Amino acid sequence: MLQNGVGAMRLHTSGDAATIRRMLTYSLQSGSNGNSIYVEAGDVRLLIDAGISGSCAERRLAVHGRNIRDVDAVIISHDHNDHIRNAGIFQRKFGLPLYMTPYTQEATWCKLGHLTDVRHFASGDTISFGSVSVHTTRTAHDAADGVALVIEHDGKRLGVFTDLGHAYDGLTALLESVDAAYLECNYDDDMLDSSDYPANLKARIRGDGGHLSNDDAHHLLRTCGSRRPEWIAVAHISQSNNHPDLAMDAVRTAVSADYPVHHASRYETSKILCVP
Repeated sequence: MLQNGVGAMRLHTSGDAATIRRMLTYSLQSGSNGNSIYVEAGDVRLLIDAGISGSCAERRLAVHGRNIRDVDAVIISHDHNDHIRNAGIFQRKFGLPLYMTPYTQEATWCKLGHLTDVRHFASGDTISFGSVSVHTTRTAHDAADGVALVIEHDGKRLGVFTDLGHAYDGLTALLESVDAAYLECNYDDDMLDSSDYPANLKARIRGDGGHLSNDDAHHLLRTCGSRRPEWIAVAHISQSNNHPDLAMDAVRTAVSADYPVHHASRYETSKILCVP
């Protein structure tokens, strides 16, 4: 069930017209230890996922001069703990409405505590926040009802493509449709092979419901050709089975040595990125 988010929107009038029109984003944290991404477009301020503590989110937003209490909504991509574990705190402490699919809420209701403002959408719906549209599309990840997100404003499109499962049909077209993207580069094949992870966990990571590897990201960008995004932020990088430099190199070698590649860290706030 699609619900329009305009009722939750608060107006933010500071800044000149050029600042208000552009879309800005930065990662608060990305990885199996917790995920949250900030997006600011026009007068709308969104958080994607709530996998870090409320106090951590508040501090990391403040790094770039933002106040968590000015956020209009938190959109939950799926039910895994590293994306949703603190959604109840975000709502109760800061008064933020939560957007998720009914299946996602059903899978996590016992973990989140009492929630008073949950607004449902179905995977495939578009959620509207004034001049901002958030397009959702179902992923192949092994979650109850996981979605990838495309945030659109003033003709610009930002993709949040993590926890994808595998490089499923339609993913290349989705990547070609955006101007910039957070893209999952979860593991390096050689590092995963040599890790002490049990065989069943390795199979899960590599399976249809697992995660994209550096090589998967490389091949996706090669397939895009000239319609690739203007920049990529490598995201959801494994602590044990990958390294940021390997992920960034995999993306650059798919395009060119000077292609803009950024890093969404497991440990700290990224720099502010502008969607071109």
